[in-house]
Amino acid sequence: MAQLLVEYPQSRNTGCGNPLARGADGVLRYGNLNPALTELLDVQVHSFSGREAVVEIGGPRLTYRQLWHSASRIAGGLQEHGIGYGDRVAVRMPVGARWVQAFLGALLSGAVPVLVHDGLSDEAAARVLSDSRADFVLGGGAGAELPDGAAFIDDGASLSELALLCYTSGAVAHEDPVLPRGVELTNENLLSAVRSMVGALDLPTDGLRNLVLLPLAHASGCVDQLLPTFAVGGTVVLVPDPALVAETIVAERIDTVAATPRIFAGLLPELAGLRAEGVRQVCNAGHRTELAATDPGTSEVVAAALREVFPLARQWSVWGATETSGIGLALADQGETLPADLLGFAFGGTELALWGPHAAAGHGELLCRGPNVTPRYWNDPETTESRFTGSWFHTGNEVDIDERGLVHRAG
Repeated sequence: MAQLLVEYPQSRNTGCGNPLARGADGVLRYGNLNPALTELLDVQVHSFSGREAVVEIGGPRLTYRQLWHSASRIAGGLQEHGIGYGDRVAVRMPVGARWVQAFLGALLSGAVPVLVHDGLSDEAAARVLSDSRADFVLGGGAGAELPDGAAFIDDGASLSELALLCYTSGAVAHEDPVLPRGVELTNENLLSAVRSMVGALDLPTDGLRNLVLLPLAHASGCVDQLLPTFAVGGTVVLVPDPALVAETIVAERIDTVAATPRIFAGLLPELAGLRAEGVRQVCNAGHRTELAATDPGTSEVVAAALREVFPLARQWSVWGATETSGIGLALADQGETLPADLLGFAFGGTELALWGPHAAAGHGELLCRGPNVTPRYWNDPETTESRFTGSWFHTGNEVDIDERGLVHRAG
């Protein structure tokens, strides 16, 4: 049977409060974006300089002014090591305030940060560093020194330029023999994802405190949580020790929590008995690579347990891939029990299509396109060609799309 590509209307997208216009390539794009991520962050630093930007439990607490100053000195130090515009700077560090400083330092130097998960084996990390052609590695534990020099900020980037090299999460599975693929994310990809998150979740500018339990070396943690929090002048709270999560939620006056169903499931014993009425939003983030391996009932059990712990919170179920800047579908849980196979509506400027012989009947492989979707894989034209039909990204997941535009796992 012939392969069909059937597009679905964009009318029910979650988070479309911002203006979108279709470009010459057919892709919806946001208007009035900052020309580069560094410019957006620089504006917010000056607007909220005295606010806490990053809190590491058991570690530093940094205001926006302190964070920006330390990051700009790291950028200056990288410059003194010969790192400049377009070079690759890998960040392989434990989660914490120093990770954030290093990441921003790489950005401000004009280099392209390469995110390397700290949990990778040395062999797997070496493969990522080699594939990315990293020119410099920011790594080590708490005692390791970071480059330091005269404060420097490179502001020459544009929307179409590469801003971040993020590797697919196959890299985290040590048993996965397939080399993780580098995903090129442009300034437009990152800024579009940030705008979608801020608009869809209606993130406040009066002091958001976001407990981020997602890996910062993944698009879901960095692009969909860290950067949107900074975009509204909020505080990112990081907890290296999972045993401290429950008391952190109370002591740090957390109002937003983000993790994967797997992480939440592991934390449920620690959260048992907690009733955190101050938490207003819970973001439960699934990933393309976990979809086939996860029992739909698991997410349903976790969501029910989280409603007990966070009784006043609006729960968001989000789904995506590194190639979609970490998010492609989203659905708000208003307290009702949702079908376990439900993934959500298209998110932000994302549009959906189905591919396959039964696409016209609402069943097939899920395809996505939008301002948040990568234009290509790094140094891999063969995979780029095989995973894209025009501007449509092939997710590899079989789904059903109903008449309302809701995406369901295929039965």
